[in-house]
Amino acid sequence: MNESRRTSAAAHLWRCNGLIWLALLALLLTSFGTAYIPLGGWTTLIGIAIAFVKAGLVAVLFMELSRSRALIRLAGAAGLTFLFVLFGLVTAEVLMRLSGR
Repeated sequence: MNESRRTSAAAHLWRCNGLIWLALLALLLTSFGTAYIPLGGWTTLIGIAIAFVKAGLVAVLFMELSRSRALIRLAGAAGLTFLFVLFGLVTAEVLMRLSGR
């Protein structure tokens, strides 16, 4: 009985991780495809959005941040905050260069 329960749990884990892996592969192919479609300025925005979705899948499902302790979730939130600050600073720098200052 215990062996069958362990086998069932392992099968569920492989099935769940396989579905996540397939979703990540589909997003990879989507970002690869949009890189070759002429969408103008939307290409970058779509690429960044796909990257956020992929990072969210990895963080929530593979790293199991939704079921982890509060300190681990706080570290994840601090990483996201740092990432948003970096994106904001890069955006500000690019806008300053474009304005000619």
